[in-house]
Amino acid sequence: MADPKGFMTTPREEWPRRPVEERVRDWDEVYVPGALLPIISKQADRCMDCGVPFCHDACPLGNLIPEWNDLVSREDWRAASDRLHATNNFPEFTGRLCPAPCEAGCVLAINQPAVTIKNVECAIGDRAWEEGFVPPRPPDRLSGRTVAVIGSGPTGLAAAQQLTRAGHTVAVYEKDDRLGGLMRYGIPEFKMEKRHLERRLAQMRAEGTKFRTATAVGRDIGAAELRSRYDAVVIATGATAWRELPVPGRELTGIHQAMEYLPLANRVCEGDLDVSPMSAVGKHVVIVGGGDTGADCLGTAVREGAASVSQLDIYAQPGTERDDDSEPWPTYPKIYRLSAAHEEARDLETAPAADADARLFAASTLRFTGDRSGQVRSLHLVEVDAARQPVPGTGRTLPADFVLLALGFSGPDREDGLIDQLGLALEPRGTITRDRDFATNVPGVFAAGDAARGQSLIVWAIAEGRAVAAAVDRYLTGSSRLPAPISPYDRPMTV
Repeated sequence: MADPKGFMTTPREEWPRRPVEERVRDWDEVYVPGALLPIISKQADRCMDCGVPFCHDACPLGNLIPEWNDLVSREDWRAASDRLHATNNFPEFTGRLCPAPCEAGCVLAINQPAVTIKNVECAIGDRAWEEGFVPPRPPDRLSGRTVAVIGSGPTGLAAAQQLTRAGHTVAVYEKDDRLGGLMRYGIPEFKMEKRHLERRLAQMRAEGTKFRTATAVGRDIGAAELRSRYDAVVIATGATAWRELPVPGRELTGIHQAMEYLPLANRVCEGDLDVSPMSAVGKHVVIVGGGDTGADCLGTAVREGAASVSQLDIYAQPGTERDDDSEPWPTYPKIYRLSAAHEEARDLETAPAADADARLFAASTLRFTGDRSGQVRSLHLVEVDAARQPVPGTGRTLPADFVLLALGFSGPDREDGLIDQLGLALEPRGTITRDRDFATNVPGVFAAGDAARGQSLIVWAIAEGRAVAAAVDRYLTGSSRLPAPISPYDRPMTV
């Protein structure tokens, strides 16, 4: 504990964002460059080095948070990097993309603003790259065993890196033309610039991991054929089967899934396209869905120059403070949070009729109507109560010539044929069945990440990748020294 009084004398201070008017004119990350390091040592001082650090349990990776907070406070960045990388392969990803359940579990958060754990993590990750603390770590010797990892999202990459470092020969198969999964084409550039991803991929290539892009297993190569080539296979394809909105008018032109829209915007940033063929410029946009994907669509539409943007959330507007009865500490509470995209929408008044920023809470879509050409022109909604039942007399109509559905995902997509060709057993909700060792019903085939767990957070994805790597290592060699931070049956803390 570097400063025993730090939590009493130093207020919480977060990485400042660039002015809204400036950042919506580009696709760069929303934070002020270079503004994090000057504040982070004092913020690390606020950590109380608790006897029972609940931040450990709140984070599925088991990050050693008090240890690297103390090291950052002393500005021992190399040691801090070592402690952080001992549990997390990609802290510069999680430091930008994770909603920080660790901060909800911070003991200080019982009655004060939590330690800025996420910002400290990001600072360590960035500093480690700047100072050269994360060189490639190729194995000393090869095991002679081979592993195919299907999917290059955070789960697949974490599993591949762990197995490569354990000495196995690993090839990652990705159906898209570039690596990264949702981090590449689902996460907007303003949330995480893709240079961070490219840097890690270069590290993994130098360690010996092989990558096969533009290869859909089940279509471009038979799943059974792939299984016969390798000693083990890890399925980490994610949960990409999006949920639908079965209401009248869904067939109208101009209604799209979020994951049809976001990849095109990312391809513009990659230089593949000059303008997205699904651009929101000049359009009245309504986003159906109140989660992070909806917020990503919101920030993207604002940058593309939409005439207006509204976001519908079926849940009631949460309060600004934790409800100690229904969501006691250290669970992750549902409170009103203002993301960068929502801050932009609020300041730019993209949806004047919204309840808060661009969001309409407790709102359910009844139907869409369009013009004679079949183009959507309006969205009809109604307020709902806590049981999601319509409240009489609350119907409203919003102008909408561009609608985005951000309703989440139900499980892995079966279109490529991977699941059916291997004969994988599925859970009733559509995810892949596995046992306590992450093994599917097909010998030598393992499943991890959202494809088996269901839609979750990036920290759970990386934890799954690390844990399945340990399971595969045991399967191939009889034992493993790789860490396994979670089991397939672990879940976030709830009441």
